[in-house]
Amino acid sequence: MRGWWRELAGLVLPVDCAGCGAVRVLLCPDCGDALSGAGAGPVRPSPRPEGLPVVHAAAAYEGGVRAALLAHKERGALPLAGALGGALAAAVLAGCGEPGAGAGAGVGAGMGELVLVPVPSTRRQVRARGHDPTRRIALAAAGRLRRAGVPARVAPVLRLRRAVADQAGLGARQRRENLDGALAVCRGGARLTAGARLVLVDDLITTGATLAEAARALRTAGPARGAAAVAGVAAAVVAAPAGAFGPVRSGTRTDQKSCE
Repeated sequence: MRGWWRELAGLVLPVDCAGCGAVRVLLCPDCGDALSGAGAGPVRPSPRPEGLPVVHAAAAYEGGVRAALLAHKERGALPLAGALGGALAAAVLAGCGEPGAGAGAGVGAGMGELVLVPVPSTRRQVRARGHDPTRRIALAAAGRLRRAGVPARVAPVLRLRRAVADQAGLGARQRRENLDGALAVCRGGARLTAGARLVLVDDLITTGATLAEAARALRTAGPARGAAAVAGVAAAVVAAPAGAFGPVRSGTRTDQKSCE
């Protein structure tokens, strides 16, 4: 019920720009441009977590982009899912045919259906927020991709198999240790993703530890074995010390049954 009230309020009540606070507009033109995904590009964390697939992000996690992500994720600004999903879709398209990625390393073009696999939130987080932000923007991204002629759907086949600590404040090594072996594929996951290109989805990439663990779970449990590729996308990438990341140029089919 809480999620429905938030969504209704976002549609009928006056709002200010989630990015910069401009009056009576969900996203002003400048903040909308920052989330357009026009400058989407590859992300190369350093050190690179073992098993991290090719990853693309739509924008840098700063300014209006940061504010919009937080408003959607933590303050229930649900109508922002459309803009964030559009940014995510741009990151997916940026990964198509990435030069030098190697066979099967990126998303690739003309290889069949795309299945977006969102990184799961904990039940506690979903209850506290009233929604699952990553799944919501993945659904919006899949819709954008289908309208662009790219067959895409969402399959939330990953689950947490044990408790993990809050990642905030943890360094790269601590994040890897915190997530090591934490994710698994739910029963029937291989059937839901058979023969498709798998694209792991997160709203934000910091060190790459989460997407690396998600990729490990897919590869070891079976769904990735029959897939053409496993790649990763995020709506935004956290700025890091100089040289830590590669360039990120600024700038319905329904959800499959959850396995939670």
